Order: sequence, then C-alpha cells, then structure tokens
Amino acid sequence: MADLVYLDHLATTPIDLRVLRLMGPWLEGRYGHPASRSHAFGWEAEEAVETARARVADLVHADPKEIVFTSGGTEADNLALQGVAEAYEARGRHVVTTQVEGRPVLDTCAWLEKRRGFTVTRVAPDAGGRVSAAAIEAALRPDTILVSVQAANAEVGAVQPTAEIGARCAARGILFHVDAVAAAAWIELDVRRDGIHLLSLSANKLGGPKGAGALFVRRKDPRVRLAPILHGGAHERGLRAGTVDVPAVVGFGAAAELVRTERALDGPRIAALRDRLEGDVLARVPRVTVNGDRAARLPCVSNLSFEGVEAESLLMGMPDVAISSGAGCTSATQEPSHVLRAMGVPDARIHESVRISLGRPTTPAEVARATERIVAAVARIRGLGKP
Repeated sequence: MADLVYLDHLATTPIDLRVLRLMGPWLEGRYGHPASRSHAFGWEAEEAVETARARVADLVHADPKEIVFTSGGTEADNLALQGVAEAYEARGRHVVTTQVEGRPVLDTCAWLEKRRGFTVTRVAPDAGGRVSAAAIEAALRPDTILVSVQAANAEVGAVQPTAEIGARCAARGILFHVDAVAAAAWIELDVRRDGIHLLSLSANKLGGPKGAGALFVRRKDPRVRLAPILHGGAHERGLRAGTVDVPAVVGFGAAAELVRTERALDGPRIAALRDRLEGDVLARVPRVTVNGDRAARLPCVSNLSFEGVEAESLLMGMPDVAISSGAGCTSATQEPSHVLRAMGVPDARIHESVRISLGRPTTPAEVARATERIVAAVARIRGLGKP
C-alpha cells in the first residue's frame, strides 16, 4: 500500500494518527457504556463522549447540547429529513432540495414521496453545479416545511450559498437543513450565522473513523422538533436510540478539533497542490474538460473529463493511483453521475469523467506521481483506440 497514491479523500479519509492514538485506550481497557451512570466505567465513558460532543459542536459554532451522534452522514440526513417530515407534517408536506444532492438526501426525499405522500421540488443547478438562493426561494410554497441543500458537492466541489439560502428560509419560517459531510473539512460553517437549523457531519471525511456521524439540531430561535427514526431507548436526548460507539465518537471529536485548528492552513496548501495537478494535466493532455465551477469549489477536488477515454478504463489503467468515477455513495453503481447530468453535461462526457480529491496527507511527490500516471494512461488508452 505504501506504493499507492490515494487521491479519493472525498470518498473517505485515512484516520489521522493523532486521532488513532486517542481512540486506542477506548478500544482496549476502557469499555464502559456512557449511559451506565451507576459506576466509574460509565462515568468515564460519558465524560469522553461529552468532550467529543463539545469538540464537534465547536467545529460548526453550535452548543454541545445541539449535537446528536449518529452512525454517519447518511443516518444524520435521514434523521433530519424523516424526523422533520413526521414532526411537522401537520404544517405542510412539501420539501425543497436540489438535483445535485448526495444520495442520502435524494433517496430519502424519494422515499418521502413514495411512502409518505410528500411533494418534493428538486431545484436545478447552473452549469457549474451551483444553485442560487433565488432559485430556492422561487420553489418555496405556503406548505413548504424544509429546505435541504448541501454545503458543497462531493463530485465537483461546488460550494453552495448556504448563508443566502438560510436567510431566505428564515424570512419564511421554513427549516433549513445542510449536508456538510463533504464541506466541513475545508470551509468554516457557522450554524447561527448562516441560519441553519439542521446540519449533517461524518467523521470519516475529517480524518476520523468510519461509523461516526452527527446531526446538529437547533435548540432555540426556533427550537427544532424531530421525530426519531430509531427506537429502543432514550439515548442522545431521545433522538437516536442505540449504544453510542465511544471509540468512534472519541475519534470524531479529535478529528473535528484538528480540522478546526488546522483548516486555515490546510486549505490553501491543498488548493495549490490541486491546481498544480490540474494545470499540469491540462497542459500536457489535449481535449480535457474541467467540470464544475472552478472558483467556488472545495480546495481539494478536480473533476475532469478526458475525451475518448472511458472513466473505468482510466481507473483500471492506473491501479496504483486511487481516484474515482463519482461520489463515494454512488460510485458502486453503474449509473451516470446524476450531478453532472443535472449540470447539463452530455452523457458521453459523463462516462469520461473522473474525480480526483486530495486530502491533508497528500504530498507534492504524490501529486507529481499521479500526474505522470494520468498522462501516460490517457495516452495509452487513446492510442489503443486508433484504427
């Protein structure tokens, strides 16, 4: 594995060794249940969980009491959408989202339509993958109870105007959910400044472990009510039944703290590496298109289409470089990217598109090596296509 170059950080990130060290004791001798409040093992576990909760809250400028731990971003999205739908359906049965959301949001919205009789409006993006606040506002109706818009897209990196959207939702008294799973490692999120009522996070996109996520649920101005989607105990203030995974949550908190303190330096450094890779590839390989808004995007991602080169052929042609042909939650399927399609990218180009996503551990040497492999693989595949 040491010989491989990993450039698929928007699928998942490696655990930061500093995080792993803090998790270690909770995987060995410390095994108390945080809800066991009658002995020292439980007290110790509860304290660790609450410390992690405070660190995750600090990442998004929330109160620790507003953080509900989940098994990941997918569960957090489901709890936000399903929980609001059940708690507020007497007020209305209309939800607004976008055509470029991740599958956890889009599939949950489809379930609400099919199984609960809700109406969902999916707002189209511009050619760069961004959705305007005006377009979201135009989709609102008297019976709209929730707007769900990602902070940034996981395929092309397009950063959405969440503060503007939040202000327009607040003016209409409509709840605003933000999926920040892809964005939290790279851009500052402030739930109060941006008028956010619910926000989803996942540890594995921050240098933390898989299997830990969180949902911010606003407690005042207004207090958001949610119906739980899991039942079996009063854990997480009654919103999420099940034993809290203490080692994973400890790691989540540690990863959130590292992101909060180091993001300002990491972002420009990784953006420079991304620009170097992208610039070198564009200079050396003809007929390449950059997909998405090149200005308002995450610093870690480049989505490229290589004319005449199927994405799967390119991936198989460089097994020592890990990149992807879509977001982590969709690349296991053979369907064309719904994100690129919503942006108006032709199907032929969608099948020629790959996502390259860097992370905090990415080095200049890895970028140089990946560039050489991409250039060589594209030339080889195009050469094979000659008559």
